[in-house]
Amino acid sequence: MIPDLIIFDCDGVLVDSEPLAMRVLIAALADQGITITAEAAYRDFLGRSMTSISADLDKSHGTPLGEAAHRAMRHELYALYRQELRPSPGLPQILGQLTPPFCVASSSTPERIRLSLDVTGLLPWFSDHIFSATMVKNGKPAPDLFLHAAAAMSADPDRCLVIEDSPAGITAARRAGMQVFGYTGGSHIAPGNLQAAIAAACPHLIFDDMHKLPDLVRSLGTEKKAL
Repeated sequence: MIPDLIIFDCDGVLVDSEPLAMRVLIAALADQGITITAEAAYRDFLGRSMTSISADLDKSHGTPLGEAAHRAMRHELYALYRQELRPSPGLPQILGQLTPPFCVASSSTPERIRLSLDVTGLLPWFSDHIFSATMVKNGKPAPDLFLHAAAAMSADPDRCLVIEDSPAGITAARRAGMQVFGYTGGSHIAPGNLQAAIAAACPHLIFDDMHKLPDLVRSLGTEKKAL
């Protein structure tokens, strides 16, 4: 069954941003006296909003990320994005090969999503079809964001396909009753040792080359039932 809607995560899927974001996050934690390895940061924080990350840090270390830290991180990260951020290989060309409509649903803020898409030349492809975890009560791994995006795009959840790179995002998609493909082509997958964690989250399919996506979507129409 070819989906009625494709929902893309942004960071690590549409844009190769995770190494930049983790560099900034790890440095901010170090400034607060919290030492964490890159592998642990990817394992614990990938695909999650800063609100949920801050809440976890408060529980585990008694030190949430304060507003001053948030502001400093945004300033540094946005500067890095303008200098270094690139789209995932194959984009935006493959977007023009997709038949179903698509949108983006990300744990990032609307401002950060738009900046990411703008500096990588992807923004015209998504127009106003941009959804952020700030729009719902619970971020990933809760299903709220994906269900919100589907409703806004007038699509039934069981007719949606999500493209995700994080265990939290894959879990959210499955809880929303959606098909989900795990994308492992980002430059953060190997350093974060994420392949096994993504597989353990049980996406319906795992792929590592965005160029393959149009054919993978078309192949759903040849299946007697969804993957």
